[in-house]
Amino acid sequence: MGFLDIICRNNVALYFFMSVLALLYNHYLLTVVVAAERTSVHIVYLGEKQHHDPKVIKDSHHGLLAQVLGSKEEAVNSMMYSYKHGFSGFAAKLTLAQAQQLSELPGVIHVVPNRLHRIQTTHSWDYLGLSPDSPNNLLNQSNMGDGAIIGVLDTGIWPESKVFDDKGLGPIPSRWKGICQPGQLFNSTNCNKKLIGARWFNKGLLAEYGKPINTSDNMEYLSPRDALGHGTHVSSIAGGSFVPNVTFKDINFGTVRGGAPKVRLAMYKVCWLVKGGGHCSSADILKAFDEAIHDGVDVLSLSIGSAFPLYSDVDERDGINIGSFHAVAKGISVVCAAGNDGPFAQTVANTAPWIVTVAASTIDRSFPTPITLGDNQTIVGQAMYTGEEIGFTNLVFPVPTTFDPSFFGTCEDLNLNNTPVAGNVVLCFARTTSLSAVTRSATAVKTAGGVGVIIANNPSNNLFPCYGSDFPCLEVDYELGTKILYYIRSNSAPKVKLGFSRILIGKPVPTKIAYFSSKGPNSIAPAILKPDIAAPGNNIIAATAPNGPLSFNGYAFYSGTSMATPHVAGIVALLKSVHPNWSPAALRSAITTTAWTTDPSGEPIFAEGGPRKLADPFDYGSGIVNPNKAVDPGLLYDMGQPDYVHYLCSMGYNNSVISQVLQQPTLCPNPAPSILDVNVPSITVPSLTDSVTLSRRVTNVGPVNSIYKVVIEAPLGIIVSVRPGDLVFSSAVKEISYSVTISTTHKVNTGYLFGSLTWSDGVHKVRSPISVRTEIIKSYFDDA
Repeated sequence: MGFLDIICRNNVALYFFMSVLALLYNHYLLTVVVAAERTSVHIVYLGEKQHHDPKVIKDSHHGLLAQVLGSKEEAVNSMMYSYKHGFSGFAAKLTLAQAQQLSELPGVIHVVPNRLHRIQTTHSWDYLGLSPDSPNNLLNQSNMGDGAIIGVLDTGIWPESKVFDDKGLGPIPSRWKGICQPGQLFNSTNCNKKLIGARWFNKGLLAEYGKPINTSDNMEYLSPRDALGHGTHVSSIAGGSFVPNVTFKDINFGTVRGGAPKVRLAMYKVCWLVKGGGHCSSADILKAFDEAIHDGVDVLSLSIGSAFPLYSDVDERDGINIGSFHAVAKGISVVCAAGNDGPFAQTVANTAPWIVTVAASTIDRSFPTPITLGDNQTIVGQAMYTGEEIGFTNLVFPVPTTFDPSFFGTCEDLNLNNTPVAGNVVLCFARTTSLSAVTRSATAVKTAGGVGVIIANNPSNNLFPCYGSDFPCLEVDYELGTKILYYIRSNSAPKVKLGFSRILIGKPVPTKIAYFSSKGPNSIAPAILKPDIAAPGNNIIAATAPNGPLSFNGYAFYSGTSMATPHVAGIVALLKSVHPNWSPAALRSAITTTAWTTDPSGEPIFAEGGPRKLADPFDYGSGIVNPNKAVDPGLLYDMGQPDYVHYLCSMGYNNSVISQVLQQPTLCPNPAPSILDVNVPSITVPSLTDSVTLSRRVTNVGPVNSIYKVVIEAPLGIIVSVRPGDLVFSSAVKEISYSVTISTTHKVNTGYLFGSLTWSDGVHKVRSPISVRTEIIKSYFDDA
């Protein structure tokens, strides 16, 4: 090959290489341009509304958007929602450049992208002391919540369920302004004097998801109708009517009802069946808040949580914090789920101090089912098995016959190829406490001809029955599972007999904080205790959609802080009926300062986890809700707008943002106020170096002439003093402030230590939990 040939050939290769490079570069530029031009939903937040006429507000939104898009027509086409009742703002499809332009216009507080949220998946009312047979309890004092209105933001509602029957209810409250919005398989006749309103919001979700959500593979309803069953379940818990003789898998559970059986319900469907679960967009949630404020609800219940990390209190991407702030400002209590990310610390969601955040507890009910081994040992498992007793039969544990690194006895991945299953009972061990462990193992064993399965899993009170059949799925903890396994391995022909389930109520069944319930401390503001309160949320039976997961005859057992939240929402509605002039903060104070710190029978409350431990304020807030004490709390830690401004300033949010949220000039003091002085009904000091003094303010709602004395249970190694030590109320003195000085004797950093401060007049006990962590600040270079 000659020298010229080499040069020519190399030039051809170089030309080809440069051409390919140019094509790739042009493709990159095109990709960048397309990305820059792609539109997505953005929330434009303008703070408090500046006009009372919704039409004027909406026109102003179009005008503002037209400044960026070029015409009112483009603005109308781009806008998805105009928030014009509870606050001012809108959701619109924008490019990144347009969103940036809008954010720079006068009067615009924030422009943020839309984001998605997720839902957080009846003896419980008797357990809480709200039996209809007790004439003097809160249920009957409030006339079962008659006249109050609970709004529920969730997956919709199944209006035909008997729990939404309106028999015996009077006229719809005249202040109600809501509607029954029609849609797929839903019209105005589906509403009545119980279900007085229903709306649906999905523009934000559809814009993000980009696909139809009601297909043959994904049965959803473009209407308030519930496809998932979750919204029906939580609505039923909060305010369902009395339904007698409810059976579930041939077990009679008696009468099912909500906490406030005469309350009126309004459904705001913001969560949709997408990718196998309930997902909700911030834009839709904010619009639901806006309409609910306009409609006239008294309480809002949200069994919806945010993914971590959490957004700040003034970030619209959260949706719930901002929407609830405006609702509370209008006198509407907002009750939210703490989340299902337990048992780990700092996982609690919905942490704003104007929200009532609810953890989940168990109740004093279990379903003991005997497991009798061939050596006559009897082990008690948990199940909902109502079939015939399984007489002594072979008991097997799957093991591989050759080397296999996988564990064949794992319930989620049960491999029965080398195990004789037909006619036998199978033992397996679950990696997680989940429904999938039960359903997968039960399906595998039943398909292989087995007659039952024993599932060993993490100690918890979650119970996942085998739905739709009488196939026995019995659950035990790892300790009992290991005991059964040792029996199998020590016998050449192990046998087992499975009995049928019974219902056990009361002692010796203890109350615990559920394994899944999200825990504190608060990751955004550690000095604000979250959760606030705990309520039953484990194995709760309530109505659901007939085709919803786990449904049996229109009812289902669900567990989650989703189920705990409507318990508290129902109780807030009852309290609101008795005390219509109490603020949302006052209602929250009444619930938290009167809570149980032992279970209703006086036994200690434990928190499920690894290992189980005594529950503390980061597990259950102030304790388990005690509604009959909450109706007469004695003293209240009330809060209004100045207190919330104090909180926002202490968090370091700037003056312009706070001013625009409130729509009035607000100047935070310099230095910023202490977050320790926010008037919440708890005391949390996340970083005590030496000594700190904080203040609280209480209002007397008990007898006019009252004297309260302080009782202090100081955390270990912590010194707590209160001034004054007595609070003397009279007709002239209804509100008193006091100070608390907290110091430490510890010389090293500690974890959180817990105690309490209680004011008592001999009748009322107004308790605030104390949580303190010592952090000794020391420079190790000082001694160098």
